[in-house]
Amino acid sequence: MLKMNNVGKVYRTELIETHALRDLNLHVEEGEFIAVTGPSGSGKTTFLNIAGLLESPSSGVYELDGANVGDLNDRQRSRIRNEKVGFIFQSFNLLSRASALKNVMQPLVYRGIPRTERKRLAAEALDNVGLGDRLESRPNQMSGGQRQRLAIARALLKNAPILILDEATSQLDSESEALVQKALSNLMAGRTTLVIAHRLSTVMTADRIVVMDGGRIVEQGDHEQLLAVGGLYRRLYDLQFEA
Repeated sequence: MLKMNNVGKVYRTELIETHALRDLNLHVEEGEFIAVTGPSGSGKTTFLNIAGLLESPSSGVYELDGANVGDLNDRQRSRIRNEKVGFIFQSFNLLSRASALKNVMQPLVYRGIPRTERKRLAAEALDNVGLGDRLESRPNQMSGGQRQRLAIARALLKNAPILILDEATSQLDSESEALVQKALSNLMAGRTTLVIAHRLSTVMTADRIVVMDGGRIVEQGDHEQLLAVGGLYRRLYDLQFEA
């Protein structure tokens, strides 16, 4: 479903050139759950932005569902992104002045679904993440965990085959984290999922963990394989659990 061959990303200003990604190679199969981890500044966010068509690579080839992204114009990339990719960010990206119900209804507007049906579907999605009693609440009237579940309900209704997360639980308390994880598990079922992992404890069940450093993939495998290797993942794991 997703193939990156020798993908690089360079950010340039008048004074400096920054290589965020270098010769990145990764093939992701349909339905696979991939966790991306590594030190700060290792290129994780840039990788996911390119995967989700929010940015374009500076070099290399990126194919999404058989289409070479480099051959597509802006309108074509936007259409594929809207149809095939669901995002959940730590910043939530919610409409601050709109109710929870209107926030969740928004993606359905672009699909031409009648208002009555949009309202019914949005209410069901909110009820599925435990927010059935907060339909008219605005995001600024909600806790961080509730806002995150609101973002999950919106992604659930978008029903995109690819899900990209900038890990959804890293700033939540234990009770909120448990509720969000349950909602995420339902959302991820049957979807190709890419998630930035800040807390390694949340991605031990990933099909594959990709470890990045210096804009490159330096290790990949499942949790037990990477622990056994004793490389960067093991060091990051030991640091977190010792703390």
